[in-house]
Amino acid sequence: MKGTYALAVVSERSPEMLVVAKNASPLVLGLGERANFVASDVPAILAHTRDVIFLEEGDFAVITKKGIELTDRAGKKLDRKVRRIDWTPTMAEKNGHKHFMHKEIHEQARALTDTIRGRASVEEGDVYLDGCHLDAKTVAGLNKIHVVACGTSWHASLTGKLMIETLARIPVEVDLASEFRYREPLVDARTLCIAVSQSGETADTLGSFREAKSRGARGLAICNVVGSAIAREADDVLYTHAGPEIGVASTKAFTTQLAAFFLLAVRLGRLRGTLDVPTARKHLEHLRELPSLVEKTLKHEEEIKQAAYKFSAARDLLFLGRGPQYPVALEGALKLKEISYIHAEGYAAGEMKHGPIALIDENMPVMVLAPRDSASEAGVNYEKILGNIQEVKARGGRVIAIHSDDDKMVPKIVECAIAIPQTNALLLPIISVIPTQLFSYHVADHRGTDVDQPRNLAKSVTVE
Repeated sequence: MKGTYALAVVSERSPEMLVVAKNASPLVLGLGERANFVASDVPAILAHTRDVIFLEEGDFAVITKKGIELTDRAGKKLDRKVRRIDWTPTMAEKNGHKHFMHKEIHEQARALTDTIRGRASVEEGDVYLDGCHLDAKTVAGLNKIHVVACGTSWHASLTGKLMIETLARIPVEVDLASEFRYREPLVDARTLCIAVSQSGETADTLGSFREAKSRGARGLAICNVVGSAIAREADDVLYTHAGPEIGVASTKAFTTQLAAFFLLAVRLGRLRGTLDVPTARKHLEHLRELPSLVEKTLKHEEEIKQAAYKFSAARDLLFLGRGPQYPVALEGALKLKEISYIHAEGYAAGEMKHGPIALIDENMPVMVLAPRDSASEAGVNYEKILGNIQEVKARGGRVIAIHSDDDKMVPKIVECAIAIPQTNALLLPIISVIPTQLFSYHVADHRGTDVDQPRNLAKSVTVE
């Protein structure tokens, strides 16, 4: 067999034997006194046993109530280590993390791998989207794309707009779903409407999606939950495969939605002829590197935590970003508001002079997203953001900067500097958002708020 799988097979002829194999998908064996078990994760079997074996890629097992036999692909016997799990069931669900949100922040490298796996072919310079049936003729007939979403998904959609317009050269409009359906949107049979929702059940997004489809638009869903309402009503579905997200404040939903948008943008670019094979290959190589860059970024958690503690008493905080970093500023502000109850605002940095600059003083920390695109030493956005930092400092403001790891300038002029690895500008938001997530998490944890269940909020907004 080829591909991604975790299999447990039983035969009618041997009902007391399970044959198990795995590749890429998780699989764990449990060793009990009178029975043995197979599951995709520890919590499922923790009530029955705490002795487990984690299977590795290509492992093959035969399980009976008497024991377990392990072999590799070639049939050679294996001796895998038995691990004793000391977690309580609740701890097991969180994999030892204090909160689900913290666990989900750290799951993002894995989640991105699952979003990308099997879809991006660097060798062919193309993307293959299971569940999407867009072809060259259909795409050639489109004159615009309309995206509807709410909250974090809306922020992801703002970046998705930049990805699609840059790579596929199709005009894209992004609407808050709660506003879209209460006006007269210019949508027809030449429109592709993309609904973005982690749960696939968001009431406003579902209502807007139906409105667009009733006007003749083709409907494409970007969501995480298989078989959800939005997915069922869509003509095309692009699942993010992020896995369950329990924390109310979305984290891996945002980054996997961005990865899904990038895959879609490359595919549309190839179908429209705006991306040639060498250029597409370059973009997909950068996409393939993302999980390792995320892991590298997560290693800076301790310094992010110290910055969070330093500013946890703030009453207000401003997030600034330019270009693809502007939606990250919006998302960073939303995360901080949601879980710490600190008032925060995200702004396009160029708009600071049009009002927000009046708020800046020694009591207003400002988080500035100032990474450089790997394609340029000092692009326009970078030079301009340096100017914004100096404007804040000139008014007594305290600056926390997220900057490229080879940048020698920014760390010298700010109070707190958080380094991230470089990649191309359209993918940088997937990296730069992670320090904002960890910052918000540690501020909230330090303040003692309920991180996973913030007041007045629900995970899925199923009412208008």
